[in-house]
Amino acid sequence: MSDPKEPSGSPVTPDHLPQTERTRLRRNHKRGHFDRQTIYEILDACPLCHLGYLLDGAPAVTPTLQWRDGDHVYWHASSASRALRSSNAAQVCLTVTLLDALVLARSAFHHSANYRAVMIFGEAHLLEDEKEKTIQLERFVDGLYPNRWQTLRPMTDKELKATGILRLPIEEASAKIRDTGVADDEEDYDWPVWSGLLPVRYEIGEPEADPRNVPGVEWPATLGDVKIG
Repeated sequence: MSDPKEPSGSPVTPDHLPQTERTRLRRNHKRGHFDRQTIYEILDACPLCHLGYLLDGAPAVTPTLQWRDGDHVYWHASSASRALRSSNAAQVCLTVTLLDALVLARSAFHHSANYRAVMIFGEAHLLEDEKEKTIQLERFVDGLYPNRWQTLRPMTDKELKATGILRLPIEEASAKIRDTGVADDEEDYDWPVWSGLLPVRYEIGEPEADPRNVPGVEWPATLGDVKIG
């Protein structure tokens, strides 16, 4: 891991992560955020992440679902997967991105996007304790679908052994946010073309029941809280 580098005006505290050579922004510094609250809010808003790691010496990126518990982020994979074996006790990079708007400017050069993104670097480790694995899987399921775990058919020992869970400490991370409007060159504001934002929304659609549901089983009222974004 890179040695932390404290930036001027951004004190390193328990609630504020240090900037490192891997997390500091080289451009548009004002878009960078190193406070845990901002980083955690983005992680909690989007379960989909992309995991970067080395696979047989070459870079690879795998999409998966992540969840946060305190100051760690977790994800699962098949115990037999190459991604899991390559990430255990190895340096990885986990990213989460939410696209909030497309920005249409008066020139192609200044077209952009509004977004919230988090990037986490560090060494991932496989959970070995089966009780801890079960606890984290329950948090994962209930985090997406409130109170669902207790209603499900209990997990078997075979299923638990077939599922690997990796944990990454949130110690070297940063958020990057663009949440502004069009930023054209001043001389272009008289150019006669429409400019502005096209907002992007994340929505959970109407439930589509499995045709093999047991008769009389209804949509759980607790799942009305499922949301992304």
